[in-house]
Amino acid sequence: MSETNSTGTMKSLWKYVIIAVAVIVSAIVLSMAYTEKYKAKPGTITVTGLGEQEFTSNMIAIQGSISVANVDAADGYRDLMQKRETLVSYLEENGVSTDDLSFGMPSTYRQFKSEYVNGEYIGERFSHYSLSMSFAIESTDVDKVEGVAQQLPALIEQGVDINVYDPLYYFTGLDDLKHDLLARAAADAKARATQIASNSGVKLGALKDSRAGVFQITSVSGNEEFSAGGIYNLTSRDKKARVTVRSVFAIEE
Repeated sequence: MSETNSTGTMKSLWKYVIIAVAVIVSAIVLSMAYTEKYKAKPGTITVTGLGEQEFTSNMIAIQGSISVANVDAADGYRDLMQKRETLVSYLEENGVSTDDLSFGMPSTYRQFKSEYVNGEYIGERFSHYSLSMSFAIESTDVDKVEGVAQQLPALIEQGVDINVYDPLYYFTGLDDLKHDLLARAAADAKARATQIASNSGVKLGALKDSRAGVFQITSVSGNEEFSAGGIYNLTSRDKKARVTVRSVFAIEE
């Protein structure tokens, strides 16, 4: 190999060595910057406080629908209104106020039936009109409405084609409860920080930063998985509300 070729080869190798070293150094610098960003600030104590409380819903919502089928749309509508009055009468007789009851707009759909000749599909023909109307009951008398709703399917015996969905449970004092839990979580965070400072032989200083997490409202059993965006259980009457507060305190010199 000539001296010129040897020199060219060495220069080429040194070029790649320099590039490799530059990549390694860059990676180290980035790693140090990332670590510096996320490590605990010097001279501070970071804690997470918890606020939680069990509570019972004080409002119930029942949703459902009634429907009829008729080959004549006008007759079907009159039949639907009669079924509506049957539902209203039943609720009133069982102590549910009509002030707590609301109805949606009636809907009408033309239904068709497929026709076959010798097993071969030849098209569709009009069968009947399907008319329906949704309803909702919202009440703070949870026990009464819950009991009546369980008996609503009995209206089928009176010729009412009715669907009733699972009840939804709400709590009208949720805003006040959230404020109270935030205060509890913040107080819990400070108590934890004070204990840590005392055990470490230092004095707790001023609050430097405080951030609340999302509210998690679950059933009392709490068997739901927490969500980053928070969850709000509506299917359980007895619930548990939970929130965390992350606080950063200074350490006094």
